[in-house]
Amino acid sequence: METCFRVTAAAGPCYAHAPRFPHQEQLQLPSCKRPRSASTTSFSPPRPAPASPPPSVCALPIRQGRGGRLVCQAKNAVTQVAEVTEATWGKLVGESDKVVLVDFWAPWCGPCRMIAPVMEELAREYAGKVACLKLNTDQSPAVANRFGIRSIPTVLFFKDGEKRDSVIGAVPKSTLADAIDKFLQL
Repeated sequence: METCFRVTAAAGPCYAHAPRFPHQEQLQLPSCKRPRSASTTSFSPPRPAPASPPPSVCALPIRQGRGGRLVCQAKNAVTQVAEVTEATWGKLVGESDKVVLVDFWAPWCGPCRMIAPVMEELAREYAGKVACLKLNTDQSPAVANRFGIRSIPTVLFFKDGEKRDSVIGAVPKSTLADAIDKFLQL
């Protein structure tokens, strides 16, 4: 029983007959860290909240949801890879003041499905600095033809509305990250 632990919700009922374990540890989640309150979940009894969160702690609004659940309202904190079409190309790519990555893909393409999670990671890591978009070549073939896309996945890099670089194929994340860093230094 030395390696066992129990998980309880501090907001839930407390049972007097529940066994106590000598090695209780606090659950540390990598997402939004807020000062502890009585309604947080932990492996140990709640500690008093610090006077103010450290400067590195994110300050996202949290509200009490139905059933006593905490709901973090960080709607725009995680950037998703947005879909771009012929109709939205000018606004999202041509008029952008950021470095723009456009992933040319198709739903039937296996390597395209492999690079999609990489693009999502890059969108989160470079949020605010880089715009990550995806264009379905089956739905917008004119844009793909305009940029000479012959194989997919192809990621094009745009700066100030102009095509600056391209990467063809399902490449590792580091390849795309290096190219992004190169354009951010310019």
